[in-house]
Amino acid sequence: MTDFLDRRLARRFRAHDTNQNGYLERRDFDISAVRMAEEFGHGPESPARQKLVEISLGLWEHLRKVADLDTDGRISLAEYKAAFAAGLLETAESFDAGYVPYINAVMAVADQDGDGKLTLSEQVRWMGSLMHVPEPVVREAFHRIDKDNDGLITASELVETIRGYYFDESPDSPAHWLLGPLYP
Repeated sequence: MTDFLDRRLARRFRAHDTNQNGYLERRDFDISAVRMAEEFGHGPESPARQKLVEISLGLWEHLRKVADLDTDGRISLAEYKAAFAAGLLETAESFDAGYVPYINAVMAVADQDGDGKLTLSEQVRWMGSLMHVPEPVVREAFHRIDKDNDGLITASELVETIRGYYFDESPDSPAHWLLGPLYP
């Protein structure tokens, strides 16, 4: 694993660790999905909220199965990184199989007018509520993801950027800016 990916994984781990206790747990995935849905006014009966929670918990279960080596019901940063080093995301195609449904669920909650595109405000709100990404970081990333400068990003642009977060080490890639600084 390269130093660059190691730092990106540590940053992604911190974004998942809702209570910042140093472990990923089921409740981190549940709480963050519910928080995001509520940010956009989706109550418990909302099908979009239910789908986001279901997919988030499915991601947790998959991650738990491959990364929770000591079977204590939580994943440390070392276990998280080891799972990636062992091939959790072997190819861009295997990435797509897991992340495309997740991003589609995010879009169903955050895309308030249903046009299949996110505004800057929607991007700020979902990234902040789901992963605690500060607004200035989201704004910077948004402008880099929005390659055609139309003020909107699509699900495919978002998936491409997230895929790049794991597979593209180019410092000029929009993925480089997705979750904020890699160096504290």
